[in-house]
Amino acid sequence: MRHFILIALVLLSLQATAQVNMTVQLPPTGVMQKAQLWNILLVSASTSSIWVRVELRVTDAQSNQPVLTGVSRNIMLNKGAKQLQVADVTPVTYEYLSPTADRNANGLLMAGTYTACYSVFLVSGDAYSLIAEDCLPFAVEPVSPPLLNNPADQSVVEGNLPQFTWIPPAPITIFSDLNYDFTIVELRNGQSPAEAIQSNIPVYHTTHLKDQFLNYPASAVALDTAKNYAWTVVAKNNTQFAAQTDIWTFKIKGVPSEKIVVTQDAYVQLKKELDGSSVACSGALQFGYSNDAGDTTVTYEIISLDAGQSVVKTATLSLERGMNNLKVDLKKVSLTTGQSYLFRLKNGRREYWQIKFVYK
Repeated sequence: MRHFILIALVLLSLQATAQVNMTVQLPPTGVMQKAQLWNILLVSASTSSIWVRVELRVTDAQSNQPVLTGVSRNIMLNKGAKQLQVADVTPVTYEYLSPTADRNANGLLMAGTYTACYSVFLVSGDAYSLIAEDCLPFAVEPVSPPLLNNPADQSVVEGNLPQFTWIPPAPITIFSDLNYDFTIVELRNGQSPAEAIQSNIPVYHTTHLKDQFLNYPASAVALDTAKNYAWTVVAKNNTQFAAQTDIWTFKIKGVPSEKIVVTQDAYVQLKKELDGSSVACSGALQFGYSNDAGDTTVTYEIISLDAGQSVVKTATLSLERGMNNLKVDLKKVSLTTGQSYLFRLKNGRREYWQIKFVYK
């Protein structure tokens, strides 16, 4: 019994003399390497040297799920301040609790918001006693957010099915599952673009896009030439917000009167950008297409522009390299006389080449 009392008194004495203050030096936001998690200032008030061990636990602040834990080697502290860096705590024993965590010792933390909790333990033989702890939040964000590319801000767009493109955030290596949310809203009179995005019901909204472009779908609400629109893109890492682009505006160019070109034996060239012209055809749609992408086959679709912009036919065409003069038999498609349609094909570069026609 006396031995136990003596040991307890010794441990209490060590704890009383081993007063340690801890200051964690983490940047609140930005790109962060795993090694930066160990920038810690320890201040010991003990009159003699002591041995300590630092334990770290990083948790996803959004889901409260653990990401990783780390345990340092034993560190000797003399009285006064000691600035720790990763070299002072190496080797660190890590346990990775998330499949997205980078296991490289100098790897980058994935984009997101986190909570880092630190515990300092006094080492006395095989016994460990907690003498200091602290938790603080931090966020890993890209250096550069995604940037809108096309259509340009305040531009007038030809055609009512525009293609939108943007540039990904950087560095892209901090994303384990980079995806995008895309939003278009109507910009009403007197509204700023930011107010419109925040307040108005989206004209079109889609999530979890993997590509840095979007072709406005024919099945979506038709864009009105009398209205202005605002659009923006949000980058996410899985489901967690990472960064947002600026908000740009555009409008659709009005076509006061549509020019119809009657074609029988001629081949009309497909275009990437639509203008106000249409071709009139009856038995077959004849068109030329330059196969610079070198595809052997392409998919095409015929879309009704008068009946809710529904897709009335989807099929494939065989191609040769270079210029191709092609023909699609319209008699095998359920088309309505006098109505307008959009023919477009999608090549291996994911480009749309298209033309409008009126069925006669």
